[in-house]
Amino acid sequence: MSLQLNDISRIANLARLSLSPDQSERMLTQLNGFFDIVEQMNAVDTTGVAPLAHPTAVIDHVALRLRDDVASEPNQREANQKSAPAVERGLFLVPKVIE
Repeated sequence: MSLQLNDISRIANLARLSLSPDQSERMLTQLNGFFDIVEQMNAVDTTGVAPLAHPTAVIDHVALRLRDDVASEPNQREANQKSAPAVERGLFLVPKVIE
């Protein structure tokens, strides 16, 4: 896929951009370069290649640096609710604001 200068003008108009002729030429070069890369990627035969859940899933020796999902703070519900004006069954009670 290759764009022309009139395509750049139309895209700029749709995006409400005013591009100078120099900017239009530069944009044309950049967008056509992008489309060239996409065409190269589409040319690669990927039959039989399973999709990855994460880009590093194919590398066995790379481990994600994620911490364990454990509760590290003690439960201080009663202490936090002592200053609340109204509490019922462990929940803060607030005035109804939507009728």
